[in-house]
Amino acid sequence: MTKVTLVIGGMGLGGSERVMSILANYWATHGWEVTLITLVDRSKPSFYPLDPQVKLVQLGVTGDSSNLVIGIIKIWQRVKVLRKAIIASAPDVAIGFMATSGVLSLLACWNLNIPVIVSEHSYPAFPDANRYWQFLMKVTYRHADLVTLLTESALAFYPTEKGYQSIVMPNPVMTPVAEITTRHQLVPSPTLIAIGRLHSVKGFDLAISAFAKLRNKHPEWHLTILGEGPNRAELEELRSKLQLTDCVHFLGQVQNVNAHLRQADIFVLSSRFEGFPMALCEAMACGLPVLATDCLSGPREIITDGVDGILVPMEDVDALANGLDLLMSDPGKRQQLAQAAPQILDRFGLEQVMKMWSEEIDRVIQHRRNK
Repeated sequence: MTKVTLVIGGMGLGGSERVMSILANYWATHGWEVTLITLVDRSKPSFYPLDPQVKLVQLGVTGDSSNLVIGIIKIWQRVKVLRKAIIASAPDVAIGFMATSGVLSLLACWNLNIPVIVSEHSYPAFPDANRYWQFLMKVTYRHADLVTLLTESALAFYPTEKGYQSIVMPNPVMTPVAEITTRHQLVPSPTLIAIGRLHSVKGFDLAISAFAKLRNKHPEWHLTILGEGPNRAELEELRSKLQLTDCVHFLGQVQNVNAHLRQADIFVLSSRFEGFPMALCEAMACGLPVLATDCLSGPREIITDGVDGILVPMEDVDALANGLDLLMSDPGKRQQLAQAAPQILDRFGLEQVMKMWSEEIDRVIQHRRNK
């Protein structure tokens, strides 16, 4: 039986947290002993359901590390607490999810002879990334037994010739569970649907602006946005300014995302940056025609343009509007893309990706034992 300890900042709403829950639950149901350590306290439970066999340990050691001096002190404090928790879990392997947890896990496992995998979920060149943490990542990731990146473009930032043990490990895409038919209409019809954190990086302002250009041509259509975030008030103000209050809807956080996707007509991803967008993958798995901006990184390695989705230039409202207009005007094109979209499961389905994880975990454990 493999014992794995997973480390992540928290288990709130988000694509990386969703993936973490998928991995933890899969391994727990396949006989592994899984400990999931979060840096947040018990007042912030997991947004995503966790199998009862997953042991959840919440440390309550989060805090601001942007100031150099205070940051070093707090990092040291967090490392000491995390080290004790990892030792107590006695894992065969530890996996740190995302930058902060990856760095802390590597520091916490120093000289413990526990193999550490860092699962990086952000695009390394993301401009808003904290430079202090970027430096720590560059230094510490060289000591990881393995660094997994979501895309080939992200892999380029951690080349093996510079001392990194790195591979591409895509996110697993779940086969949609057949929903019980409900009479309740979750979204208006017909509707575009967009999902994600209401943050500038997700580009919802671009989607709203593009939709505004199509309002007169397609007055029956709606735009439905799922998610919460710091830019909600700003986006609602843009909606009012463009006189779209009656046709652009913010539904907030929802648990039954697949049920909403099944009732939608087109999925749109208008992001400025991505890692490996789970919402896009899940929309395709549900058989939705999708349109995405060709941002860094992710969509271009998921969508084959014109075959199972459409790619448009990033931050180009006119191109976004034109692409949406094509789909909104042509039911045949929507059907063509919808039929091809679920083939994403052939590449990134749960069993395929979890087999990759199992092989890599076995490899790093054996390699560490042979040292």
